[in-house]
Amino acid sequence: MSGWLRLHSLALADALRHVLRSRGSFILNALVVAIALALPFAGLTILENVRPVSEQLAVEPEISIFLALDASREQANGLAPKIRSIVQESGAAGRLEFIPRERALTTLKDKSGLSEAITALGENPLPDGYVLKLSGVQDPAGAARAEDIGSRIKALPGVEYVQIDSAWVKRLAALLRVLRLALLFFAATLGVVVIAVVFNTIRLQVMTQREEIEVCRMIGATDSYVCRPFYYAGALLGLIAGALALAVVALALQPLNGAIADFARLYASEFRMAPLPPGISVLLLGSSALLGLMGAALCVRRYLARLA
Repeated sequence: MSGWLRLHSLALADALRHVLRSRGSFILNALVVAIALALPFAGLTILENVRPVSEQLAVEPEISIFLALDASREQANGLAPKIRSIVQESGAAGRLEFIPRERALTTLKDKSGLSEAITALGENPLPDGYVLKLSGVQDPAGAARAEDIGSRIKALPGVEYVQIDSAWVKRLAALLRVLRLALLFFAATLGVVVIAVVFNTIRLQVMTQREEIEVCRMIGATDSYVCRPFYYAGALLGLIAGALALAVVALALQPLNGAIADFARLYASEFRMAPLPPGISVLLLGSSALLGLMGAALCVRRYLARLA
């Protein structure tokens, strides 16, 4: 175990020595990789801030139930326990309110400004109805359950028409799903760019040390011994670039939050963009280092294969 640690410590020291020797080009390459990583990091930051807001948008979608014009008041009152039974069997919760036709007519006159035209009809053209407000609907499964409840209510005798207000839940979930897939594709594409940049960086380093590599192999050095410093150099490049990308995104949130605050105040909200939590940040740094390691491994293995 001590020998293994000694080999890796020597490889890390060798990698740091070469990085410091060509620190100018190393910093420039780290900046290029950081710019590529900053874009998916920023997208992930936005999604992580929007996700809790979308989960809090669990309002009460309404199911408006209109009865037939010839339905009697007794029939209308008899529908209430049936509707509650359907809601209970579906595993949902909600509030049911009866809207008599007289109240509906009064509300229509007060809000539409057509009281004279409605009075001229001579009779109430509106039916009795119910308004069912479901609670806790915030995902496509809840929206589908609301539609199932609406279709079962529509099949009840005396019900003429049912209107369901839950389409926005499906639209929001679909939009977030598209954004996640787009971010995943974007991150994969830029990951290839990062590997290519690290590949070229390590290739230049390998070319400058080719005589040293050949001498090491002549005196019996294994491929693992030769490759290990370059692996560390690639991982360091990815790690430093990832840290720079996270710092750039965190700094960009400051002016962005100023603009968001002005917009949020119009809706009486205190929404602000927060940096990524430490757990996700550590995962992103590990992913950046892994991309650098992959780029270095591809380069060094390809070079050693040509020497074989």
